[in-house]
Amino acid sequence: MIKTLRRQGNGQVLPIDKATMEAMGIDLDTPLQVIVTGNALVVTPVHVGLSREEIDSSLAKMRGRYGQTLRNLAAGPSDQ
Repeated sequence: MIKTLRRQGNGQVLPIDKATMEAMGIDLDTPLQVIVTGNALVVTPVHVGLSREEIDSSLAKMRGRYGQTLRNLAAGPSDQ
């Protein structure tokens, strides 16, 4: 695959198409590590913490188990 740099503001960007992003398992919010090795540019995703799916799953479990307690705490003592 051959790509060309494009100007953006005072710098240049290397566009990454949707198919490549999907193959790499990245989206616009994924942090990327960029390494220059000789004359090669190596771009790899940095997976930090939990994935969005893992967070959503954990929150759903917590709401199911502690939802009423959390609502009571959020309401405060005068609304109970």
